[in-house]
Amino acid sequence: MKRQIFALVFLCAAASVFAQEPAAGRGGGGGRGGGGGGRGPAQPPPLFFKEAWKEAPGNVPMTQDFVTNQELQVNLYGTGKEDFGVTSEGNVPHIWTGLCATACALTLSKKDSYVDLTGKAKIRWFTKVSGFHQVRPVLKLADGTWLVGDHVDANMVDYKESEFFLSEVRWLKLDIAKVQPKGDLLDKVDLSKVDAVGFIDLMPGSGHGSGGYDDVGWMEVYGKPVKRDAAN
Repeated sequence: MKRQIFALVFLCAAASVFAQEPAAGRGGGGGRGGGGGGRGPAQPPPLFFKEAWKEAPGNVPMTQDFVTNQELQVNLYGTGKEDFGVTSEGNVPHIWTGLCATACALTLSKKDSYVDLTGKAKIRWFTKVSGFHQVRPVLKLADGTWLVGDHVDANMVDYKESEFFLSEVRWLKLDIAKVQPKGDLLDKVDLSKVDAVGFIDLMPGSGHGSGGYDDVGWMEVYGKPVKRDAAN
């Protein structure tokens, strides 16, 4: 008799558990894999811009004329207008920093949009260096603050495609007039409204020949567009 009562209690408990099981567990569509209310993983940001430079006749000074994306404005920072060269040597149109007499930086900005570089925003670029030079990211925020990052690429053998998340980069403020970092690493930065994105070489170039320069081929920036104010 006791065994019969125990068996009856066990069957009732099992039926109760099954009745309370969520619909998602029985294919009802309410879980992460179904069409229910779960938000799922965050979507990566879209491609904000890509720039691959126009073919150049030899090695000539970089100007706006060599920017392929007509939505972009290029700006150069260094001691002279001809610090940056653009060349198609090696069958890869690229920016060359060999004539930079000091540190130098190049940025690109969209004429109608800032970019939100928070979350999974990233940069992907195609770079090569000579000597102990390094390619680093540089940003200009909407409030005029300049930042240089601790991420570096320094591929000396040949061009290499690489990418990195901006959220994983540590930043220093940058004196853009001197193209020099200043202060200590920042604990927190707000990258929700970035005016310009580019690269910087903190070492002077060594001129023609091997020894010291950056080659920067195409560059992609992934982030959410933020409409510029009418005043900007």
